[in-house]
Amino acid sequence: MSPDPNQDGLRLPDNAFRELNPGEDYQPVVPASEHPPEVTVRSVVSGFFWSVMFSAAATYIALKLGQGIESAIPISILAVGFSVFAVKFLKSRSSTLLENVNILAIGATSGIIAGGSVFVMPAVHILGLQTSFFQIFLVPLLGGILGVFFLAPFRRYFVHDLHGKLPFPEATATTEILMAGKRGGHSAIVLTYSAITAALFDFIGPAMHGWAENFSTASIGVLGTFTTRFKAVFSMNTAAAVLGLGYIMGLHYAAIIMAGSMLSFLVLVPLFAHLGQFIPGAISAGAPPLATLGFEDIFANYVRPIGIGGIFAAGIISILKMSPVIGKATRQAFGEVMHLLKGGAKRVDDVRTDRAMPMSVNLLGIVAVSLAILLYFRFSVLAGEPRGTYLALVSTLLTLVITFLFVAVSAWAVAMISITPISGMTLTTLIITAVALASLGLAGKGGMLQVLLVGGVVCTALSMAGSLVTQYKIGYWLGATPRTIEISNIVGSIAASLATTAVILLMAHVYGFSPSAAHLHPLPAPQPNAMAAVLRGVFGGSGAPWFMYIIGAVIAAAVEMCGVSGLAFAMGMYLPMELNSPLVLGAVVAWYVSRSSPDPKLAKARHEKGTLIASGFIAGGALVGVLAAFLKFMEDATHAHLIPDVTAWGGFGAFVGAWGNWIGLIVFILLAWGLYMDACREKVEA
Repeated sequence: MSPDPNQDGLRLPDNAFRELNPGEDYQPVVPASEHPPEVTVRSVVSGFFWSVMFSAAATYIALKLGQGIESAIPISILAVGFSVFAVKFLKSRSSTLLENVNILAIGATSGIIAGGSVFVMPAVHILGLQTSFFQIFLVPLLGGILGVFFLAPFRRYFVHDLHGKLPFPEATATTEILMAGKRGGHSAIVLTYSAITAALFDFIGPAMHGWAENFSTASIGVLGTFTTRFKAVFSMNTAAAVLGLGYIMGLHYAAIIMAGSMLSFLVLVPLFAHLGQFIPGAISAGAPPLATLGFEDIFANYVRPIGIGGIFAAGIISILKMSPVIGKATRQAFGEVMHLLKGGAKRVDDVRTDRAMPMSVNLLGIVAVSLAILLYFRFSVLAGEPRGTYLALVSTLLTLVITFLFVAVSAWAVAMISITPISGMTLTTLIITAVALASLGLAGKGGMLQVLLVGGVVCTALSMAGSLVTQYKIGYWLGATPRTIEISNIVGSIAASLATTAVILLMAHVYGFSPSAAHLHPLPAPQPNAMAAVLRGVFGGSGAPWFMYIIGAVIAAAVEMCGVSGLAFAMGMYLPMELNSPLVLGAVVAWYVSRSSPDPKLAKARHEKGTLIASGFIAGGALVGVLAAFLKFMEDATHAHLIPDVTAWGGFGAFVGAWGNWIGLIVFILLAWGLYMDACREKVEA
């Protein structure tokens, strides 16, 4: 049965995922001429509820496990589920597609705010700095709003001008969920069983230790020489969700990202390991001696900074490429402001699906948020500083410039791979800000706190940009009003900031984030501890690995000169190989599915079914990630074993423990083969 019998023929247009031909326009699922319910009491209440709930969950999980959780996909599933519940049990109407988009826009701020704030703000407690609820609350709130205003001028560039050129994996998966939930029938069945398959696969594997979460050549005895002597290791994550990401991403970007990983793990790491034989000490600021490090530590201390430098340089190049778009948006904003100042009537866009906040509002919004940040810096940390106003101006300028440089990078990264290197960009922000403010005489705890506030605002703004570009694309495909998405994200940031700040302060009081007499067993909080270590290094005099950053910048520039995406390549250098290699496998499956028949219509139908299966894999992986994190939380609270451990099952467990590395690789390849075979069973619709 279909949740809405009137929507059985609901389909994404044929040109939804391909580049448009000259003169061709994309017509969304809900045409611009229609005005279905979008902002309703149902969508607003549901959105705020899920924003608060997922903000609290994401904050705790990030502090406890050092990983974020996907909120957009679970919220979209919950929105569809409530629609079905409303029809069957409440005898109410079904939610419209655009209502569900609005729920997503408000609720998804949970992952945005938590991801931006939790990476940085707990470092305030780790460094022993004095702060308050209001002080921490303003950081993600101002950052989230700033991210909306900075990305809004690029909306048409990302969703319209680049239509079909970027894969948007997360947006594709979420759109398929919303469409299948509304349409029902065959698509809903495919999405459901693929999500259940992925959930079981990822739960039995990583959660229950049914096999190794990451296949690695380091665990193969006959390759011991490559691991111990040359430090050359290949690894592959065995999660179904990552396989689905690779399928949707496609072979082009997956290959570029993997090439970056190969340079990092199979060239640079062995090269540094070789140099360690002849160099007894460290060759980078603040890093340990090379000779004492394994391949993972060499990557973290020496190679990853090269990737950070590459991302920064690629970001600058991206800004230069988008300079015509930036110039056009700026001229339009100033033109609208001058038009209003001269007493002209307010310009209204007649096309609903292209009706966003006016450029003049974006410009005035950036000015207003910048003023709020300036006042916040001046009368918060810098209230007692002799040159407080000057330092506040410099801090605000750094915040705006760095956010401007990185916001498009974050959006582009999410559009390519659904992963944005926020930790690396935030780390770069902290280093640049710390060096700049330290050179102006700001030091001690006040200097470290000010740097963290700048980093927190920037981090949240970049997190907002990555999520908002996904929502823009979903709205573009389905026909939502961009202005509604923008306003919903701004309003949702308030609830998410309140919930995130409350959880951070609660966890700091109950558990702490670093060992102390009051907290003997603190929460790990790996990212904030890394940020705190960076600040101690910069303010302590050890400096930053500038040489590594420069090498990465040169590599990114050289790659761009070869006509290859420098950002994709640099992201491959920065991210661990185990996250990049399965993307290639998923992309290869997609390539073979799209060429599985000489009949173009049949091959297209098969590829579309594969996209639906891959979307289910992503959804199932996201859901099981939330479930596993919740069960681990309950285990810590009750000291009970809620997640079975396969390795503890007697002789079978010993076998799994010994062969888990190979089992993981085999079942992962079988899953990829199953995806291919299931997609190839599709037939052309009559």
